[in-house]
Amino acid sequence: MRLSEYIAANCNIEVDPMALFDVHIKRIHEYKRQLLNILGVIHRYLKIKKTKEADRKSFVPRVFIFGGKAAAAYHMAKTIIKLINSVAAVINADTEIDGLIKVVYIANYNVSLAEIIIPASDINQQISTTGTEASGTGNMKFALNGSLILGTLDGANVELAEEMGEENMF
Repeated sequence: MRLSEYIAANCNIEVDPMALFDVHIKRIHEYKRQLLNILGVIHRYLKIKKTKEADRKSFVPRVFIFGGKAAAAYHMAKTIIKLINSVAAVINADTEIDGLIKVVYIANYNVSLAEIIIPASDINQQISTTGTEASGTGNMKFALNGSLILGTLDGANVELAEEMGEENMF
């Protein structure tokens, strides 16, 4: 509820607190693959649009939450943020899909916002290009809060897989 309320108050987007919260929060960079993730969101949206209304009940309502900052001179990262917000504007305004997908970009992501986002996350995206991620601890915070990790076998995911068992990694 706390995250849903934050999104409504600060992003002006109403989200269902019972929907699946699929989160990708970290510094915006090509190797961290926010672009790949938003392209997947577009694919899911188009798939729902092509599905007959009566058959749409098979889709679980999902809120895709992005957050992060771009380096001041990193044009591509800023372009990815623009794309996420543009996709969000189209999807969130589409009354035909009836809330099956919502897209949120949380601006000015920081530790205080992480304290709201991480406990509410159902899935967290750790999909950096393999061989590029340092052993960060963000995904460990998600795991400790019960969020499923959808990720590449890189960085801290390697350590988590060893401790949790690879059968618990997706």
